[in-house]
Amino acid sequence: MNFDIAKQCVPIFFSDCYQEARKKFLEVAPASRAYKSNSRGPSGDDLFTDVAYFGPARAERLLVLISGTHGVEGYCGAAAQLLFLQAKFHEVLPPSTAVLVIHALNCYGFAWDRRVTAEGVDLNRNFIDFGEPHPQNPGYEELAEHFVPADISEEGVRRAEDALAAYQKAHGELTFRMAYSSGQYTRPGGMFYGGTEPTETRRTLERIVADFDVAALERVLILDYHTGLGPYGYGELQCELSSGWAGYERAAKMFGASVTSPVLGTSSSVSIPGTQDAFWHRILGDRHTYVGPEFGTYQPPRGRLVLRKDLWLFKYRPDEVDSELGRQIRQAVKWHFYPQAPDWKEMVLWRSHQVHRQALEALASSD
Repeated sequence: MNFDIAKQCVPIFFSDCYQEARKKFLEVAPASRAYKSNSRGPSGDDLFTDVAYFGPARAERLLVLISGTHGVEGYCGAAAQLLFLQAKFHEVLPPSTAVLVIHALNCYGFAWDRRVTAEGVDLNRNFIDFGEPHPQNPGYEELAEHFVPADISEEGVRRAEDALAAYQKAHGELTFRMAYSSGQYTRPGGMFYGGTEPTETRRTLERIVADFDVAALERVLILDYHTGLGPYGYGELQCELSSGWAGYERAAKMFGASVTSPVLGTSSSVSIPGTQDAFWHRILGDRHTYVGPEFGTYQPPRGRLVLRKDLWLFKYRPDEVDSELGRQIRQAVKWHFYPQAPDWKEMVLWRSHQVHRQALEALASSD
């Protein structure tokens, strides 16, 4: 596909809301299968995860493209998916290869400009085995009231930030990051809460995988688009803890040295339990390769502040989510994870196009 990416990226690929992104997706993938959510959008509108399949019915290899695992990050992922389809990659697939495009997996979070699901759960902490003891995070327990304080006045936020800074100074940067973002299962309404059971969104993904018989395939490559970590506009290719060293090696063979892993300490993310990769690893083992293209936005302290206010709003002032204050808080989350800047959008598209090409070349390989 030939196009002037700098001029056309905004009107063609990126959207201003979930419904606009869905409309654009269905225009290029009209035969998609819709999975309706039990939640509704801000205007009372129905919400859907839409899934399109391209390629032979009995494919041996599959490329899976997922947007919106973390709701509001779906603006980026939906644009990348649209780019893939507009570039006609799905029309020139390698032999015995198909592509499964999962649009707006966490459609609630996408529509409401939130990272979490309708249950207030971080989906990328929700894929643990709930029949086993939950992972523990004592650092979070110590800091919970400061991560999401009941008082978000200027003075309340200052006290909370002072307490976090003191903990970080006493225990070090890595220990603080683990306490903050590695996930917790004891504080509903808190940061990176993993839940007490599978969320509706997790169950939707499980249904999709079953409906398309993904577990029977011999080779599956998953690209799960994210935003918020790393340098502004840079697309880091993250592996996860679940796949370990072997998963990293598979990904690095496909995409090169830009692949990172928390196992090696090269990722902008810490080691996290219950990620989506844990789900793919359980059903496919070493037949899968999971990569999370992570596009950086702004510095982590800013992200912590916007997430704090979002969680505070829905925990302490749920009746005000559509008030002027509520809309301001939701807009701030959107702008943090989806920068409204042409340079950032262009960086996302160029990197995504490169990764899509590499992914198909890898699936075409006999290795």
